[in-house]
Amino acid sequence: MFNHPLARLASYSAFAVFFGASHCVAATESDDRLNAVVNAAIEPVMQKQNIPGMAVAITLNGQRHYFNYGLASKADQKPVSKDTLFEIGSVSKTFATTLAAYAVASGKLSLSDNASQVWPELRGSAFDTISVLQLGTYTAGGLPLQFPPEADHQDKMLGYFKHWTPVYAAGTHRQYSNPSLGLFGYLAATSMGQPFDEAMEKTLLPKLGLQHTFLHVPSDQMGLYAQGYSKDDKPVRVTPGALDSEAYGVKTSAADLLRYVEANLKPMALEKPLQQAIALTHAGYYTVGGMTQGLGWERYNYPVSLDTLLTGNSTEMTMQAQKVQWLNPQQPAPDAAWINKTGSTGGFGAYVAFVPAKDIGIVILANKNYPNPERIKIAHQILSALAE
Repeated sequence: MFNHPLARLASYSAFAVFFGASHCVAATESDDRLNAVVNAAIEPVMQKQNIPGMAVAITLNGQRHYFNYGLASKADQKPVSKDTLFEIGSVSKTFATTLAAYAVASGKLSLSDNASQVWPELRGSAFDTISVLQLGTYTAGGLPLQFPPEADHQDKMLGYFKHWTPVYAAGTHRQYSNPSLGLFGYLAATSMGQPFDEAMEKTLLPKLGLQHTFLHVPSDQMGLYAQGYSKDDKPVRVTPGALDSEAYGVKTSAADLLRYVEANLKPMALEKPLQQAIALTHAGYYTVGGMTQGLGWERYNYPVSLDTLLTGNSTEMTMQAQKVQWLNPQQPAPDAAWINKTGSTGGFGAYVAFVPAKDIGIVILANKNYPNPERIKIAHQILSALAE
């Protein structure tokens, strides 16, 4: 059983306290309701899943709210804060796709190019006929979820790709894959003439205004890096692998990740190419059931039922190939859309969702890899209550 006291932090809101007592009362009532909604969703899951610590961040009508629970590390009893660094696993893919879309908007990359045009070392392989877009939408032809152990190293991946044989015709099936999306990010950075880590740290993250998001946590920030815990409660953190930065390597805080959500909700303040990039990541490229595939992000028509979200984020969608229905041309995302991404590493679990039409978004971070359905239920419960 979960036996650590839940350390609650009052939500930070920008309600104006100088507008009179009646406005203060209204603000207090709003905060009390928000606290009640979030606590009711989070606390039972923490107890049931034995999660040491969680950070929840919500943006609602332009206001930021933070809720912090439990411990960043059981060893030193350090509580979670909005600045605690968590591994976000595959939510990292949305950063890689944003970088790729920025390269497209800057005229350096074309989604219709074949992969070997961007990375000539791939010439003579299956990637002569696999497009950049197909890599970015998991439709290259059946690249697996993970690299095989013998190829899971940066200096081994080229050999793996050169000898890989497609299972399906390119563009016909969605097979969720770290090698596929990872190569997409790698090609984006290649088109920009930079290593991926450098393109992220010196170009994308600063342009997004993110100062507390890292691929490699600096030594002076290690005190904020939460300890992750495996399903059997052993301490664990992510280890390096082929294309890890591109596919699952980002570490960030609830506060910084919420800023990223706000950039996706309202990109107008960003430079034009980045606005265009975000629109490209939200666009729909094909459908699988009730889910529309973007670049990194996945979206649903809003309002959306819990069952539809659970199906779209299910184990079957991750582990099994799905036939796709392409949208020609690609469809811009409507405001009435639920846009989301899950992410996990061995010791962490993350979920991000936002609804532009309601000007609302949520970040849920935990230092334990707990089941995706529980994350979806939390977000749906909270956002449904707040968007009424």
